[in-house]
Amino acid sequence: MAKYLLLKHYRGAPAANNDVPMDQWTPEEITAHIQYMNDFAARLETTGEFVDGQALAPEGAWVRYDGEGRPPVTDGPFAETKDLIAGWMIIDVDSYERAVDLAGELSAAPGAGGKPIHEWLELRPFLGAHPTITE
Repeated sequence: MAKYLLLKHYRGAPAANNDVPMDQWTPEEITAHIQYMNDFAARLETTGEFVDGQALAPEGAWVRYDGEGRPPVTDGPFAETKDLIAGWMIIDVDSYERAVDLAGELSAAPGAGGKPIHEWLELRPFLGAHPTITE
């Protein structure tokens, strides 16, 4: 088994095959989109492939170490930007191919008019422990 992160990006601009930005969806379309993702996660829980997932609020801050006491904080990310991280899901699957298949399925979540949004999801494997040689 290998863990993968499915990173969902909010697109203020139109998605690939859906010309209505997410901030212009109706409340019903948003509810249907979230329900699709919840149903997807519930199905993966039954197969043992779901680890965790969360939606993220649009507000946040950038923080970095400056070497001089309290780290500087900058507002952001900003919801009015064209792209920000909206949420994530962690899956634990048998193969990279299975992770790709599941990411493709999640990409079909409905958007405006109930049509699949065909969004790009970032698929990232977790960095595993490097194998060690034992004698």
